[in-house]
Amino acid sequence: MFPSAFTEQMRLMLGDEEWRSLEAAMMEPPPVSIRKHAHRRPADPGLLPQPDSQVAWHPEGIYLKERPVFTLDPLFHAGAYYVQEASSMFVYEMLRQTGRQGKSLKVLDLCAAPGGKTTLMYDALDMATSGGLLVANEIVPSRAGILRENLERWGAWRSAVLCADVDKFASLTGFFDVILVDAPCSGEGMFRKDPDAIEEWSPANVNTCVSRQEHILDMVETLLVPGGLLMYSTCTYNRTENEDNFNRHIKQHGYEPVRLQIPADWGVTATDAGYRFFPHKTRGEGFFMAAYEKSTAGEREKFTAPASFRAIVPLPKKQLAVIEPWLDLSGGKTCRLTPTGEILVIPEAHLDDLRRLDAVFKNKWFGCAVGSIKGTDFIPGHALAFSDLLKPQPHLEMTREQALTFLKKETFDPPADAPKGWALATYSGLPLGWVKILPNRMNNYLPAERRIRMSLK
Repeated sequence: MFPSAFTEQMRLMLGDEEWRSLEAAMMEPPPVSIRKHAHRRPADPGLLPQPDSQVAWHPEGIYLKERPVFTLDPLFHAGAYYVQEASSMFVYEMLRQTGRQGKSLKVLDLCAAPGGKTTLMYDALDMATSGGLLVANEIVPSRAGILRENLERWGAWRSAVLCADVDKFASLTGFFDVILVDAPCSGEGMFRKDPDAIEEWSPANVNTCVSRQEHILDMVETLLVPGGLLMYSTCTYNRTENEDNFNRHIKQHGYEPVRLQIPADWGVTATDAGYRFFPHKTRGEGFFMAAYEKSTAGEREKFTAPASFRAIVPLPKKQLAVIEPWLDLSGGKTCRLTPTGEILVIPEAHLDDLRRLDAVFKNKWFGCAVGSIKGTDFIPGHALAFSDLLKPQPHLEMTREQALTFLKKETFDPPADAPKGWALATYSGLPLGWVKILPNRMNNYLPAERRIRMSLK
């Protein structure tokens, strides 16, 4: 089943007996895990997928007994949870033990799509209240779109999504407090979940990945502030892409790897550089993570931000009055208008940072796209439905059948006493999007690209 070169590599790493244990584990069905939203709970908790057990290294992570059809669960579309592989939730423990929680930080997730670790960091660092800024980058445009959708569903408006090659970041010296490099790798840790990863694996591909990873590590080191934290992870086993690569980098710069206190019963393997997850020892896929803290010597680099954004402008006061009944703009939020008429809400404390990103990157999305104004009417955006920016609005609570009909972008007859006009479509109290209830019909404003395409049967 596995390439002979991979088998030999793992025998040399583990020895024959342990390799056989790993091989047997890789033949078993992969575990299913989700991470619940830290601040979004359904009115009926019993509607959530029920846990089989807890993920030891994340307070909101749970394993499921079996894999449900997530597409047909309205709570999945409401952002009540994220379907995430358990091993990768270890990012939370790294942030916790290095004391980064609850601080106003600028964070970069360099290889972010589809957004599991990005949304995890948004919650773990409490971006919603700490006043930080999360920058998520993905080089592939289609995957950047998925990343943006997942951040919107999570309500992560204190963010910027970029679509750029790693080299475009070169001018942002000393810009970030925390950087996560979930590096493109040979994918050995995903073999039991993804047969294509087995087909694509080869020693030559491992070497190609190493070269790419070395380049990324060397480039991003300059982006950290003094005392900043860099986390490096892969979903592969071999030392070449993991310890050897990471040790080369930290030796070159005179750093030491971060060491954590890990309970023995977690089954996580501590190595000379970081921490490795093996499926025969932990309930999760293959994963490696290491980190270092940059020297505190030196000062934060000072920069002069551009005076204005290239295309987005402050929202006129007349339009601010139109959106005032919809949005909570207290606590350092500011509105901007794009050339297409889209209204953005962005964190005022990070205007200089966002203007600097705006000057460097061509393809980017800032903050929360809350909607647009047509004439004197506000048209709420889909992202606003999931955001804590939204003031209380009339809502239409749906049954599961109605919610799935809505998510198919179809309609049903609303109750006679349903509020007329705009209403937030909800399921168990959680948002799904917007409807507009007219005297003789209901319009469904779910974006067409977000609709369920599979049969409800």
